Amino acid sequence: MYAAPSIQKLLDELERLPGVGPKSAQRIAYWILNADKATALRLAEAIAEVKDQVRFCERCFNYAEDDLCEICRSPKRDAGVICVVSEPRDIPPIERTAVYDGVYHVLGGALSPLEGIGPDNLRIAELMKRLASEEVREVVLATNPNVEGETTAAYLARLIKPLGIRVTRPASGLPVGGDLEFADEVTLGRALEGRREV
Repeated sequence: MYAAPSIQKLLDELERLPGVGPKSAQRIAYWILNADKATALRLAEAIAEVKDQVRFCERCFNYAEDDLCEICRSPKRDAGVICVVSEPRDIPPIERTAVYDGVYHVLGGALSPLEGIGPDNLRIAELMKRLASEEVREVVLATNPNVEGETTAAYLARLIKPLGIRVTRPASGLPVGGDLEFADEVTLGRALEGRREV
């Protein structure tokens, strides 16, 4: 398909997005072309703004616009319970359940020896520092229920249990091989309510 150079450049960039193939890129590009200029510029400004203003929370490594994210700053959260997740995108589905009121720690991935991701590539040392310096009663290992997530949870449980901190994992209800970001609120809420000792 022939496209003007500027359109082709847009198509090429859109196809680099996860889950966006050539047909989806075309639909998005033509939507942008057909939108009024103000709408297209708002989208461009939102992208530029998020890249300029968002960084990682200094405590939990969630996305934040300040040194600490809103969850870490909130006095309503139970800082004695830390939910460990692989990525910041895993936090919103848990928050939507309205069941969990603790804080988080984002690892920045999961253990995957085949991909060369070991403990030193994740924020495990930072988690252990938090556990040593904060009064934590429980750590919920909410990594994805797939091979990498289960391996990561087992590894963390071996590190944390000797500290005398309760270690739990969300109960069944999450499909094995699935990702938290795609779980519905009811299933995820039940899994968190029924979490079990590791």
